[in-house]
Amino acid sequence: MSTHAKRERLLLADLLEAEGPDAPTLCEGWNTRDLAAHVVVRERRADAAGGLLLKQLAPRLERVQAEFAEKPYEELIQLIRTGPPRFSPFALKQIDEASNTVEFYVHTEDVRRAQPDWTPRPLDPVFQDALWSRLERTARLAGRGAPTGLVLRRPDGQTAVAHRGAPVVTVTGEPSELLMFALGRQKTADVELEGDKDAIAKLSETKQLGL
Repeated sequence: MSTHAKRERLLLADLLEAEGPDAPTLCEGWNTRDLAAHVVVRERRADAAGGLLLKQLAPRLERVQAEFAEKPYEELIQLIRTGPPRFSPFALKQIDEASNTVEFYVHTEDVRRAQPDWTPRPLDPVFQDALWSRLERTARLAGRGAPTGLVLRRPDGQTAVAHRGAPVVTVTGEPSELLMFALGRQKTADVELEGDKDAIAKLSETKQLGL
């Protein structure tokens, strides 16, 4: 596994273990047990994980994920920690790096930021650049449902257009925070929004952001 994805995987597993199975998360309707089940099914049950992309397969995904959520919590944590089986596409280093770095970072923050005493987590510049690289490639997909034009901007001025339209809202922050915003976690993202007041309000409240 790649350095970033492996690190974020282990951080997520440790955090889920520390918080226990009933802690809240930023994922609406999910506690930590549900989130752990989601991570395991995504990597280990390709026959069901297709429901993440295709609505027709969503009922099967829900059934399989519910089955995994009934497993002992410690077993779910161990499955996350040890990684995907050999036959999983996620076992390939390139796919692991491309798909899991953001997945595990965001889900770690989903647990951290749902706790009342959470504090910002400092990230090194190399990791921020890695997150920005992935955000650039997925920005338009994440922002396709935005109710306004949406531009994501790093403090150094680099930008990514997430949605074309008017009026335009420009969201400025570190790549890690822009990711949280673009993936529907607007309320906990440490960013600055510039633009029309009503447009900012709509963008801040919409549930249409994300993959």
